[in-house]
Amino acid sequence: MALIAMLAAAAVPGSVGSQGPSPDATLDANLFRGVDAASIDGTAAMTPSLDPAYQSDGALSDTSVLLDPDERPALAGRPDAAAIQPDAPVGSVAIPQWRRDSAVSWYGPGFYGRRTACGYAMTESLRGVAHRTLPCGTKVTFRNPANGRTVTTIVVDRGPYVAGRQWDLTGGLCQALGHCYTGPLLYKFP
Repeated sequence: MALIAMLAAAAVPGSVGSQGPSPDATLDANLFRGVDAASIDGTAAMTPSLDPAYQSDGALSDTSVLLDPDERPALAGRPDAAAIQPDAPVGSVAIPQWRRDSAVSWYGPGFYGRRTACGYAMTESLRGVAHRTLPCGTKVTFRNPANGRTVTTIVVDRGPYVAGRQWDLTGGLCQALGHCYTGPLLYKFP
């Protein structure tokens, strides 16, 4: 044991990868300011003073005046809020557009009884969709152009793992849309 300790001391003479302060560098005491130390449940905590930019002691008194944001005086040197963000033109509305995917597939029979990547139980009646990157729970609306059926569902799994495919319908969703094959569907995000 003593031999191992001697070899360790000889092999590693000092701290590896760290460097102490250089002897010629002195620290300026003006760089530091005092703070109040408080004790919370026996644990020491530091309480820094409030940011002087807010010019507040952190408390309201009976004589404090609160201003409505619209009634505040404009600050010198700063542009008006309307100049920064002009009002949107009246009557402009963003309408979600349908997108077409020509290779939407479905899956299910080999996965029934298992859990999806999002934690759902994979059953024959589960209505959901698999997507590689969208977060679990993202709402997506699908429309089958062949029969006009439209269903809004959520992302419940990861996949499909076939090149060129973006969506994989669960068995319950493929039956609801009448699309239990690989083919075109329209989709949008509501």
